[in-house]
Amino acid sequence: MRLLLVEDDDLLADSLAEVLEDEGYRVDVTALVREAEKLMAREDYSLVILDLGLPDGSGLEMLEGWRRGGHRLPVLALTARDSWEDKVAGLRRGADDYLTKPYHEAELLARLHALLRRSSGAVEAELRVNGIILDEVAKRACGVDGSWHTLTATEYCLLRYLMCHPDRVHSKENLLNQLYTLNQDAAAPNLVEVYIGRLRRLLGKNCIQTRRGQGYVLPSH
Repeated sequence: MRLLLVEDDDLLADSLAEVLEDEGYRVDVTALVREAEKLMAREDYSLVILDLGLPDGSGLEMLEGWRRGGHRLPVLALTARDSWEDKVAGLRRGADDYLTKPYHEAELLARLHALLRRSSGAVEAELRVNGIILDEVAKRACGVDGSWHTLTATEYCLLRYLMCHPDRVHSKENLLNQLYTLNQDAAAPNLVEVYIGRLRRLLGKNCIQTRRGQGYVLPSH
């Protein structure tokens, strides 16, 4: 899962990005409205964490523009304003959830997980697709043979993305974009093959199918 974090407090942004990456997410970070707009137009994100008070513009106005433009991805709004009027305004103008600063990291992660579950149609902390079970809390997966395996951060990120988008063919480039952030060195395309191979060995050799010349697909049945 690839997330966009829009936060102008450098210390807070670095700390939160580290926490999110430890959870298996890939995070792009920016402090500016104009950069966030460019990233949203170019990249494929699963969720945005958005500070509403930014140095070059209003995060709330940017969010309204995203909604008018058809962006439906979940947005968790962050702000130092804690009045109920501010919360209502944020929710009415496009935020899916609202968290005031200072916040506890555990609460932010719980809210983020809930938003991602709802956006993928799941209601439990487990994703289930075609005999595969992904435990999002323990970061482990159960294969078609019923055995559980603890996943690395990259394995978890890749499997969760495929399970949240079943029956969709994903190119190697798209999967690389989900696994590596803009600040990381470009990864070789064969790394996708390596991790797909690992997941097949853990969960079942036919759990992820190859579409020659197109990419990979995790079928829903």
